[in-house]
Amino acid sequence: MIKVVLLLSRRADLSAEEFRSYWREKHAPLLLQMPGLQRLVFNYAQPGMDGAPPEYDGISEDWFESAEAMQAAFGSPAGQAVFADSPNFLDMGRLRLLVVEEDVVVG
Repeated sequence: MIKVVLLLSRRADLSAEEFRSYWREKHAPLLLQMPGLQRLVFNYAQPGMDGAPPEYDGISEDWFESAEAMQAAFGSPAGQAVFADSPNFLDMGRLRLLVVEEDVVVG
């Protein structure tokens, strides 16, 4: 399995609640249309142990069977719709994307 991990920052004009609502209610349905998507997890950032605000607002985890499946998904019309929608709620200049292979140590 290949996982895409995205570090997300909201647009400056959106509150944390507006960001989360848009991500879950409007953006998620677009993601769910991508062919080959096996699993999707949204992580909503919380203040750190010292109470400091998080550096990012959320982390998205998108699982695919293979690198080829991931490339096909993001290259598809559904994947292009995901990219086109992203500026509606994300600070695109701060977006970070990692493609990783998971190694579960516990669980």
